[in-house]
Amino acid sequence: MNWDGLEQHRIDLKLPLLLIRGSRGVLACGYLAVATFDKTGEVAAIVTGVRSFDDMLVAKVTAVSTSGATAGLQVGMTGAEILDVIR
Repeated sequence: MNWDGLEQHRIDLKLPLLLIRGSRGVLACGYLAVATFDKTGEVAAIVTGVRSFDDMLVAKVTAVSTSGATAGLQVGMTGAEILDVIR
C-alpha cells in the first residue's frame, strides 16, 4: 500500500482507535460516529472490527457520512477503495 498523502493516527485504548486522513476526508474505525461527521459536514467512512491499518484496507465500510456519499463513498466499499477517493 502506498501511504503517500495519508496520515495514520492510532490511539491505544482497550481496542485501538484508528483514523486515516487524506486531503479529502477520513477513514475511521467504529469508535467514531458518522453522526458527528454529518454535524460537521465532513467526508468520512467507518469500518468496524479492525485492529490495525492493514485491517482497515480490507474491511468493508459499514457507514458513510452524507458528505462522504456525495463524494462517492459507499457502504460495502473496502477501506483501500475509500483511500483512493479521499487521498
